[in-house]
Amino acid sequence: MKPNSITITYLSKVTFASLNGSDKEVDNINPIKKVILQNGEELPYVSSQAIRRALRDKLKEMGNDVSPVDTASVTKGAPKTAIDPVKYIDDDLFGYMDAAAGQAGEKGTSTTRTSPIRVESLVALNPYKDDLDFATNFMGKEIGSDPNIFETEIHSGIYRGTILIELDRIGCGEGFEGGKKDSNKELPNKDKAKRVLAFLDSFKSLWSAGRQTRFLADISPKFIAAAYMKSKNPIFLESVKVEKDNNVNIAELKAVIDDYKEYIVNENYVFAAQSSVFNTNDNIKNLADGFNEIKNWVKSYYNIKSD
Repeated sequence: MKPNSITITYLSKVTFASLNGSDKEVDNINPIKKVILQNGEELPYVSSQAIRRALRDKLKEMGNDVSPVDTASVTKGAPKTAIDPVKYIDDDLFGYMDAAAGQAGEKGTSTTRTSPIRVESLVALNPYKDDLDFATNFMGKEIGSDPNIFETEIHSGIYRGTILIELDRIGCGEGFEGGKKDSNKELPNKDKAKRVLAFLDSFKSLWSAGRQTRFLADISPKFIAAAYMKSKNPIFLESVKVEKDNNVNIAELKAVIDDYKEYIVNENYVFAAQSSVFNTNDNIKNLADGFNEIKNWVKSYYNIKSD
């Protein structure tokens, strides 16, 4: 088996946040998204859609040329991008789908690219404890109306998410087909590597604009468990656990490595953390070194010389 992917499971920590809004059940309460476990515990989460949007916004913020958004090809359809993965990094990394209506009774068609970046929701490891932020908007008093009283669900805890990068699908495949037989627009390896490295920089400094005006929070990775894989499998997705005093259970992660060692390229895995948030030891690198090691895997896969 050849190398084909990188999996990264990460931890973020928030002390006071309302990360991702949900549907309202009561007019004056702004809820957060939650999943209910079998034992009845409610775990707040940030949806994968919100994470993908945050990553796209971060790519744009960091100077990458992202695809312009246009109206859908069909009435009431979802807005579409330029559908040009050759030119735009987000169309390449995150894919797209655009449906077109058929002509004269013919069946409609769709143009799709399956995202080579797979994203899991960012799910809290700590249950929701019914905390609410009480707030009052007094602006109405200036025009003689009563203050507007409202509450917002808030949460404090550690969140866990996972990213899977399909290295063998970056810059090629759907959307890169040429206009004639035996021709294609596949990107050269240096451009493929450039896009994955840009993604890693955006992921390292991940920030979502949602609900940040009053609840500023940092959801960027503060701990990562990553592996360079010969099989597309998010092996750490359910295995990164935090014990008391912010200690990550490294023994269980090493057991995962043993279970899947035949699928890990030359024992290329890394555990890394920001020491101000999670405790570090000889088994855990600092976060900068951890990301640099992942970038070296990318350069190795695409046969790009390191700087």
